[in-house]
Amino acid sequence: MFVKPTEGRSVPDPARGDLLPADGRNVDETSYWLRRLAAGDVQRADPPDDTDTINKKGKS
Repeated sequence: MFVKPTEGRSVPDPARGDLLPADGRNVDETSYWLRRLAAGDVQRADPPDDTDTINKKGKS
């Protein structure tokens, strides 16, 4: 599932040993992340569309 931290929150990602980035990331749907959702620390989001990034990199 793709999650982003709720604005103003810093949320540790125990699997990676860092903080969840503000733009979000894919995480495993574990009890940890489900608790973070229930607590309002993170919110589900749509992953970014990498097609735009690939198109911009491919153009000169």
